[in-house]
Amino acid sequence: MNFEEHAAKPLLANHGIAVPASRLAKTPDEAAAAASEIGPCVVKAQVPTGKRGKAGGIKLAANADEARTHASNIIGMTIGGWPVEKVMIEAQTPIARELYAAIVNDSASKGPMLLFSPMGGMDVEEAAEADPNAMRHVVIPIAEGLSEAAARQAVSGLDLNAVEDDLVSTLLKLYEAYRALDAELLEINPLVITKDNRVIALDCKLTVDDSAAPRQQEIIGLAAPEKYTTLEAAAAAEGLKYIELGGSVGVLANGAGLTMTTMDAIAHYGGSPANFLEIGGEAYTKAKTALSILLENKNMKSLLVNFCGAFARTDVMAEGVVSAWLELKPDVPIFFTIHGTGEDEAVALVKDRLGIEPFDLMDDAVKAAVAAAAN
Repeated sequence: MNFEEHAAKPLLANHGIAVPASRLAKTPDEAAAAASEIGPCVVKAQVPTGKRGKAGGIKLAANADEARTHASNIIGMTIGGWPVEKVMIEAQTPIARELYAAIVNDSASKGPMLLFSPMGGMDVEEAAEADPNAMRHVVIPIAEGLSEAAARQAVSGLDLNAVEDDLVSTLLKLYEAYRALDAELLEINPLVITKDNRVIALDCKLTVDDSAAPRQQEIIGLAAPEKYTTLEAAAAAEGLKYIELGGSVGVLANGAGLTMTTMDAIAHYGGSPANFLEIGGEAYTKAKTALSILLENKNMKSLLVNFCGAFARTDVMAEGVVSAWLELKPDVPIFFTIHGTGEDEAVALVKDRLGIEPFDLMDDAVKAAVAAAAN
């Protein structure tokens, strides 16, 4: 779940992190009214993507009339593929210095990591690529959390003495919010030091783990709507996890991990996956729907079915796919690799009803599917 700035910043404020006064506006007149209350302001497009400033979606306004003009120009824009339907009117902040701070899920350490840089702003990613020392990385022990000593070390040696205590406090609160919100990413860019030495979050990017929705009932209604293709929307309506990609090898597997492994193997052997679609758990009962959605993707030139059963029986999953295949009668080459519980029965089922010999090795099935898609 992704949260736009206007929804994310109040969550920071709930954890004691300072943010500017702001109002949400859906029309130019609402923007002007908000600016009349706030005074000199910033008009910000509200979309769940970055680079808004470079796209012309962030403008300074000295008064209500300027805010109305900017809002009129910004509402209706498209930024990063997202239509702008509202703007945030935010009080201008006297900036002395821009910093960057974030808590992210780190795959290498398999836990949270603090990222901190004295080079905040729109181009922090480019700055970090150009100078690896521009971004400081602090691995956070998940059982212990972010310590004050670790936060202080992250900001040391940067001539931040006047605000160091407040900055350390802000980083600790950022981690507190990250844990409380079940976040995958909680980023402030820029985190600014004002001319009167206050530490204020001028932006916020928040991504919350979808699996945490039952624990986050109070905030999930604030999340930005998902951006789906037509096929993704159809799959979501049926409770299927489907992501449309640009490749030519279709993928149908049970379990997200096996699906991603299959996609990696396709890429390894020179192919490109057409989709992510897993039918683990009860989703195997939706085999016909899943196949129908896969077949609507005209880029798909072959289909790879990869089942690996532990608790779930592969013969039950294969029965659903085979029955759907015989009913839909698609003109696409299909390749199977099946292992685990019910393997013998599943292999026999595919042989008897489809006349197809499943591959013993996943690699061989992947190679065959990649080759077929290339023809």
